[in-house]
Amino acid sequence: MGDPMIILPAIDIKDGACVRLYQGDYGKVTTYDTDPVRVAQRWQEAGASWLHVVDLDGAASGYPVNVELIGRIRMATSLRIEVGGGMRALPHIEQVLDLGIERIVLGTIALTDRALIEETLHRWGERIAVGLDARDGRVAMQGWRETSSTQATSLARELRMLGVRRFIYTDIARDGVLKGANLEALSEMQRVISETLKASPDATYPTSALIASGGISTIDDLQAVAGLGVEGAIIGRALYTGDVVLASAIQEIERGGG
Repeated sequence: MGDPMIILPAIDIKDGACVRLYQGDYGKVTTYDTDPVRVAQRWQEAGASWLHVVDLDGAASGYPVNVELIGRIRMATSLRIEVGGGMRALPHIEQVLDLGIERIVLGTIALTDRALIEETLHRWGERIAVGLDARDGRVAMQGWRETSSTQATSLARELRMLGVRRFIYTDIARDGVLKGANLEALSEMQRVISETLKASPDATYPTSALIASGGISTIDDLQAVAGLGVEGAIIGRALYTGDVVLASAIQEIERGGG
């Protein structure tokens, strides 16, 4: 077993508030706090080291919308932050990275604009992650409103060969419904991004890291996901409902209960 799994609390921003969607449905919104900055500080106090921020307005609009608010989260905490949602052009990505954000999560453009992915990797390397959001194993895009015919595992293999070093895999059917993670799909994705890919007889592509997302609702779920050897797990709704207490989860999973 490698390093302990990192737990990344999620803050999804819509209309300036901290919300959760049910299975990515913009018509099924629960608002948990009107101040995402206050929520970020709460997660930092609970012991989080990373924060997963999604600009839901940005995902729907195709460009970052809540930049000023994300900047305030950056200023108010010492957390390392990854941000996704609407990152589909180089100036938008640069604008968010310039806030001091550690990592950008690209989504839709992984399917639609291979040249842009290559350029982001050339410029920012490790600071770029790709979010693979899937329904029945096929990649969803445009804020989850469309499902492509592309298999998530096939896309992950292709993107690894382009140089993507980190993937976030979300099973949409599990997202926001507290039914547990899709361990089978996560295990398959972990296998695909960890397998030896040869660039030539004497050179191989480096392996990539995987962060799990969607459906995690208990400490047991976290333990099961950690058992797959993934780098991290994103938790959203379960933190806001109290099904998972972040400080306890971090103590048990990241710090081995010691």
